[in-house]
Amino acid sequence: MATIVLVHGLWSDGSSWSKVITELRAMGHAPVAAQLSLESFDDDVASVRRTLATVSGPVLLAGWSYGGAVIGEAARGVDAVEALAYVAAFAPAEGESVSGLSRKYPGSLIPVHVVVAGDYTYIDREHFGDVLAADAPSELVAIAAATQRMVRIGLDRVKVGPPAWLELPSHYLLATEDRAVPPMLQRELADRMGATVTEIRSSHSTLLSRPRDVARFLDGACAGTGESAPFP
Repeated sequence: MATIVLVHGLWSDGSSWSKVITELRAMGHAPVAAQLSLESFDDDVASVRRTLATVSGPVLLAGWSYGGAVIGEAARGVDAVEALAYVAAFAPAEGESVSGLSRKYPGSLIPVHVVVAGDYTYIDREHFGDVLAADAPSELVAIAAATQRMVRIGLDRVKVGPPAWLELPSHYLLATEDRAVPPMLQRELADRMGATVTEIRSSHSTLLSRPRDVARFLDGACAGTGESAPFP
């Protein structure tokens, strides 16, 4: 059984995986969540590599949202990582950035509700659910909005090097009701990776709204099969 290392996205921290971790533990896994600084892309990659150094392989490295870009860099040259899993995540190719990909298709509500505060950004707390978690329980949305991390401006503009998905098996959980990362973009990214794709009727925050299904997806990826049938 592979060790699962989980990487969060923007405006969040490792605890965003808490409900998924509970489900994975019930399946017999012992997942570990990295904590990103959200100050610089290089720092975030380094943080994931430090976390990888604390676990034994083989490893399934999983990223949600911005975390997908981070895992593509962090897994390079780490022999213990044998597969990648993307949860409604960005997967930039060499020379691309998260920011650039986010503008490729219309439909994201992030530009509408992102708030600039000096050198940082956050999502308008009143609209946090609209943007990221429309189908999650209201109390979980309120907690996520209240505890969200602020993100340094420019973090998502960094252009990545050759990503690890060029060499590693990849699995992609595509959120069909996503209002943050357009599903059309997710499908394009998954297709060019040659990833095993599973569709789920969910908002961007599948970790909050569908944690059991996310855990099932990751469990399947650990087994080398992924999940190919869509979750209702």
